[in-house]
Amino acid sequence: MAVNHIQQTNTHKGTEEKDILSQIRRHRIIQICTVTAIGLCIALLVARGITTFIFAVGLVGLLVSLGFAYRYKVQLSAVILLGSLSTMSFALALTGAGLFDLAIIGYPGILIFAALLGGVVLFVSVIGFVIAQCTLIGWLTLQGYVTPNTPSLSWEHLIFILIIFLIISFGVYILVRDIKRLMFSLHSENQKVQKSRAQIQHLAHHDTLTNLPNRLFGEALFLQSLKTCEQNHEKLALLFIDLDNFKPINDALGHAAGDQLLEQLTQRLNGVLRNDQYLIRFGGDEFLVLSPYQDSTEQLNTMADDLIKQCASSFEILQTQVVVSASIGIACVPHDGKDFKQLCRKADIAMYQAKKDGKNTYHYYDKNLDKASEDKFKLLQLLRPAINQKQFKLYYQPMISLADEKITTVEALLRWPQPDGGFITPDQFIPLAESTGLISELGRWVIQQACLFCARHRSLGHSRLRVAVNLSVMQFKDGQLQHIVEKALHEAQIPADALELELTESLLIDETEQIQKQLNSLSDLGVTIAIDDFGTGYSNLGYLRNFNASKLKIDRSFIIGLGTAVDDEPLVEAIINMAKSLGLETVAEGIENKATLHKLLSMGCSVGQGYYWSKPVPEEELGALLNKSNSSI
Repeated sequence: MAVNHIQQTNTHKGTEEKDILSQIRRHRIIQICTVTAIGLCIALLVARGITTFIFAVGLVGLLVSLGFAYRYKVQLSAVILLGSLSTMSFALALTGAGLFDLAIIGYPGILIFAALLGGVVLFVSVIGFVIAQCTLIGWLTLQGYVTPNTPSLSWEHLIFILIIFLIISFGVYILVRDIKRLMFSLHSENQKVQKSRAQIQHLAHHDTLTNLPNRLFGEALFLQSLKTCEQNHEKLALLFIDLDNFKPINDALGHAAGDQLLEQLTQRLNGVLRNDQYLIRFGGDEFLVLSPYQDSTEQLNTMADDLIKQCASSFEILQTQVVVSASIGIACVPHDGKDFKQLCRKADIAMYQAKKDGKNTYHYYDKNLDKASEDKFKLLQLLRPAINQKQFKLYYQPMISLADEKITTVEALLRWPQPDGGFITPDQFIPLAESTGLISELGRWVIQQACLFCARHRSLGHSRLRVAVNLSVMQFKDGQLQHIVEKALHEAQIPADALELELTESLLIDETEQIQKQLNSLSDLGVTIAIDDFGTGYSNLGYLRNFNASKLKIDRSFIIGLGTAVDDEPLVEAIINMAKSLGLETVAEGIENKATLHKLLSMGCSVGQGYYWSKPVPEEELGALLNKSNSSI
């Protein structure tokens, strides 16, 4: 369809060009007929004998041609005009002095008219016709069929010559004027082409929104700046700027608002840069700054602070005050290399480290960052097949009732064993699984295996055993969590209250409405909800009520210091009392000695977990712990 459209467009343009050319030719025919007819009328006034008849017939031919021209029969009109003129010249020469007759000098004018009024075919045809006429006149004369009649010079002949010259001059004038117009038109078109080419070149090298150099042109500016710095014995820095929290602006106010912010930010950033510093739109909400500097990085630190300050200033967008911040990564030439793409990559890595450092700051690239990025990439290549091949294993750590030291619940903890006998820690692979979306599949497997584990040990006599599983916020994204839990419970044939789902405080803050809806459904199903690592996040009591939590796990960082840190004791006691007032059971994580256990008992804590009883162990070792607890759960 696209090809047909292009063909139709080209055909339409070709038709328009033909129509314009036809109009020009029609106009020229009318001009030539009019001027030549006036000349013939003047010639008729002084003509004698057969010459008068020839001029009269020629005039009739011109009038016929003029009539067809007015009726838009351009091609036929041109043929009649040229035929009439050439035939009239032939007749005049034949009845006059032959090839020496004054009428012969009219042939060049006829050829000029042919060039003006027709294409190649018409022009060649007229040349052939003229040559044939001249040849016929010569042959008739040489054979004696025609006797040239050389008249004596008279005023009539002078008038005829002047008329022929004027008509030819008019044709030459029209031809030259058309050529000049064509040259002027070509010059104008060439200027338009040059201007369009410059605009295309500018668009190819600049961002359409901010009019800043784009990534392609940025590389050329980098090479230019690098050459200048080497000549001036300076160093060159590449700063990678990424806006923090830019997406919420697009989501809340629309992309038009985001575009306005980027335009305003561009003006502000350009306002603090020198002439030898370049601001480049790298893409999205990312910018580059190329800046020469001396040996010390103090100048770069000051500039990075200024750039961050400009980004963190308030923007008025659609009558709304908007505030963002920026994280900046810095790579330097020659310390970090001289290749533009590699420097961008390294500055990008440093920028992400600045985000990890809390955002709204800057960070210089170093090799350790590159190694971390490389390790992350290698780990990702191992993670995907590990999930597919079920290389993971669940370890279990018991939760103990402090009143009778019996196991009430076991927490399922994910481990990734390696061929050398070691482990890749959850702190390494869980964040990677979350950032790549693999956590959903991995989390589904954990829930399924934990439920099957619980079913096996319930069948061995521990009928009240419960299992706890940690959840990631990413497992709530697709809205399938309830379905996954129901399926796992059904396959394991265990009741819903045998499963406990542990959530961190930070998870409760993220997308509250969506998560709360799913947690309510799980609570209605009978699954227990526990808040893990309480005290390390927002510690918002409102979230505890809203999300139907029934258990509160105090983070181990508060428990470990109970015997030594004076400030931790009142804080832990306050958390326990608060949990009791809300009807929540408290679990103390990280109990490692008897003194801590007694302290928690005195505070009223009900459940404990830690190395004092057991570290996380594989399923085959857990049976002994369950039997040792002498529990009939």
